[in-house]
Amino acid sequence: MKPIRKIVIPVAGHGTRVLPATKSTPKEMLPVVDRPLIHYVVEEALEAGIEHIVFVTGRGKGALEDYFDHAFELEAGLEAKGKTEILEDVRQPIMTPGSLSYTRQQSPAGLGHAIWCAREIIGDEPFAISLPDVIIRGKPGCLREMVDHYNKCQGNIIAVEEVPREEVNKYGIIAPKSTDEALMEMTGMVEKPSVEDAPSNFSITGRYILQPEIFSLLEKTERGAGNEIQLTDAMAALMTQQPFFACTFSGESHDCGSKIGWLKANLAFATDRPEFVQELQSYVGELF
Repeated sequence: MKPIRKIVIPVAGHGTRVLPATKSTPKEMLPVVDRPLIHYVVEEALEAGIEHIVFVTGRGKGALEDYFDHAFELEAGLEAKGKTEILEDVRQPIMTPGSLSYTRQQSPAGLGHAIWCAREIIGDEPFAISLPDVIIRGKPGCLREMVDHYNKCQGNIIAVEEVPREEVNKYGIIAPKSTDEALMEMTGMVEKPSVEDAPSNFSITGRYILQPEIFSLLEKTERGAGNEIQLTDAMAALMTQQPFFACTFSGESHDCGSKIGWLKANLAFATDRPEFVQELQSYVGELF
């Protein structure tokens, strides 16, 4: 059994749902409290034991690459002033040499195409995928729980969470064989089904563990919804060849690709910081 050592994080998108904030700032760099979105996603991956992170980037993403590198002038200035606590925070996201790779998605051809762009770096081993729009609050992290499941069952795993039955038409929904365990074998997936036709109320969250055979299927996958190469189409094809599982997780997901989701995430993550809680509760109470 090969371990999960690598993760693909697609960051080439423009963040159109949160414009105009992303007109000149990569959406992955939008702050939640005092850290950008991508910080939380990478932190979750490292907690899960990931050793190599592959960013699939596009034009205008230089700030993201800089974030995981040394800022020598800033660090020297903080050190000279004795601001050791802030300096430690600034250095926290810096990765070890060789543990980050960047590859370009040169045309906006969809999520499936973005994942395919990482094929040469991933090679012939299973890997994880995290969508950076979604950050997950709680410990252990979602990916940590997924890797623990993978070490027992192997196969392919998708993270899911329950949504209200009346809202299933907003999400990708899985068809499970049973729903009485944290790890459920899947029989299919449906994109935004009607309430009447939905096979369950378990929505796909944006965390995956996939086998490398997905790359050959992505190469053959024709453009689908939105005239893009869809990851879900390739996963559906792989599902006919290999076992697929869905797992629930103990954390709480926040879709920061929407404005209201990003606002809620800021409030939720701020409540985990003791220095903010009392004043924030008082202020929110005054507003409402």
